Amino acid sequence: MPRRESARRSLHMTTPPTCAPELLVQAWFNTDRPLTLSALRGRVVVLAAFQVLCPTSIASGVPQAQRIYETFAPSDVAVIGMHTTFEHHDAFTPAVLKAFIHEYRLKFPIALDQPNPEGPIPHTMERYKMCGTPSLVLIDRHGMVRKHAFGAVDDLRIGAEIGALTQESAAAALARSSAA
Repeated sequence: MPRRESARRSLHMTTPPTCAPELLVQAWFNTDRPLTLSALRGRVVVLAAFQVLCPTSIASGVPQAQRIYETFAPSDVAVIGMHTTFEHHDAFTPAVLKAFIHEYRLKFPIALDQPNPEGPIPHTMERYKMCGTPSLVLIDRHGMVRKHAFGAVDDLRIGAEIGALTQESAAAALARSSAA
């Protein structure tokens, strides 16, 4: 399949924006407290879903999440990794994920998706209708899903989109203060 067509298939823009469902998490890493999307309002949230047995997650998704975390100010952008899988979920204990995080020296908060006793798709993966991993979800400062991508995403493009989302509220506040 031609590269351009492949890239087009991997990207799904969410139109119109929809309210981001809260994350359902079995365990948290790299944070001293559980995170909620409602508590992160006012910041752009990058939800980077991955799994340790997915080659594209390891080659692209996880390193990209780390670069985003290192690039943007935490006061503007919150990066959350989400280990989620529809296969072998029972094999991914908190201890396995903790070892993976240590080996890859990941610094951003990471959640282990909550298993779903009614089926193979974990709760957050199901709530976000993820097709697999890696998946990247951009949530704006108001808690609205603005982009949902499956597969590798170009760094430059995603960086520009995150930057644009960080500027939206600033531009709206400036417009309000100018009108007053």
